[in-house]
Amino acid sequence: MTDSLLDIAEVAGRTGLAPSALRFYEKKGLISAAGRNGLRRTYRPDVLERLALIVCARGAGFSVAEIGRFLVARPSDADLRTGMAARARDLDEQIGRLTRLRDSLRHAAVCDHEPIVDCPEFKRAVGDVPPPR
Repeated sequence: MTDSLLDIAEVAGRTGLAPSALRFYEKKGLISAAGRNGLRRTYRPDVLERLALIVCARGAGFSVAEIGRFLVARPSDADLRTGMAARARDLDEQIGRLTRLRDSLRHAAVCDHEPIVDCPEFKRAVGDVPPPR
C-alpha cells in the first residue's frame, strides 16, 4: 500500500505548492499526511484533488478558515450554505468585472485611439456602459 503514497516533494512538484505550504495546510487541518517515509511526510493520491480545491478557493479569495469550514460542511449546515450562496453571488459579480476588464484589454491591444483609455469602446467594456443610441 505504501507504494501508492506520494512523498511530500512529489505532492509539492505536482501541485506547484511549496512543502511549507503543505505543512501549513496540514497544521490547519485542510489536509492530512498518511504517514512518513523516514522524516518525510507521505500523502494519499487523493490529496491532489483536495489541494486543487484549496488552491482554487484561495485564488478566489477564500480564507484558510473559510475553506476549513467548507471542507467539513454537511447539508444540515444552513448558515454555512447561506454564506456559500452569498459568496457565489459575489464571485458572479467579480467574474463580470473581470470579463469586462479582459474584453477592454483585448480591445486596447488593437485600438488606435489616442489615448487608448479615452476610446469609447474601451470605456464601454470597462464600465459596462451601453453604446450610444
